[in-house]
Amino acid sequence: MTDTPGATIRDLGTLDGPVLLFGGPYGNRHALDALLAEAARRGIPSGRTICTGDLAAYAADPEGVAERLRAAGTPIVMGNVEESLGFAADDCACGFTDGSTCSVLAARWYRYAEQVVCDGTKAWMRDLPRRIDFTLGGARFAVIHGGVSEINRFVFPATPRDAKAAELDTAGTDAVVGGHSGLPFNEIVGGRLWHNPGVIGLPANDGTPRVWYSLLTPERDGIAIEIRALTYDHAAAAAAIRRVDLPGDYADALETGLWPSDDVMPDGDRARRGIAIKASRIVWQPGKSVAAAAE
Repeated sequence: MTDTPGATIRDLGTLDGPVLLFGGPYGNRHALDALLAEAARRGIPSGRTICTGDLAAYAADPEGVAERLRAAGTPIVMGNVEESLGFAADDCACGFTDGSTCSVLAARWYRYAEQVVCDGTKAWMRDLPRRIDFTLGGARFAVIHGGVSEINRFVFPATPRDAKAAELDTAGTDAVVGGHSGLPFNEIVGGRLWHNPGVIGLPANDGTPRVWYSLLTPERDGIAIEIRALTYDHAAAAAAIRRVDLPGDYADALETGLWPSDDVMPDGDRARRGIAIKASRIVWQPGKSVAAAAE
């Protein structure tokens, strides 16, 4: 395993699985604690618990989230928020349209994060890798934040397949694990895999307070990919938001399961607002264009 501070790519080498993947803690310490407890219950060590970035955002304790993951030694990809905080940017560079609801609310939570994340943590964020590679079940994976080509690129379920194919070409791997969009999904593109495990800091706009992570397990017939729901004390997390200088819209979102705005989404994904997501399991065989699925 190599881990060079400030390196563009961190290579974890060959992992023996299972691997737990999650994205976007977003300052939600209550959700992170539940996620780490789940990993411990399953006996998955921190070296096989990988985060797609964005430790800070909508919830109240970005410093606490960073401290926990840093202490655990969890492999973390630099998200646009870590890049912005680490290099003292003027905004989060989330990719929101200027003047949109998401952009207006982001200006508030980013100022809060700037104030509560300490200088030492910001320096640590500057040295996070922009990509993490590993091999599992004979397949090569690249973990990135948004897109392979751009850190803040949104890749949603409804993003065109040819756009995903181009990103996979850029990665040069069998699979890409991405974050940033906030929605869990799998898509097989010409035998290669685009996988998003979802985020734990905010519900998936599906009308439930659940958050999402995934498990990858090598099996004889391929790699089992489970997208799993996580329940946690969302009421406590919402109360924590309301106690500090953050938009109450996100406290509401933790309780209702609906985002304050979904204007960043493609139409196909926006149409699924409020429709509860189901946990899923597929078995992916690298190079094959169809995956076996089961409840």
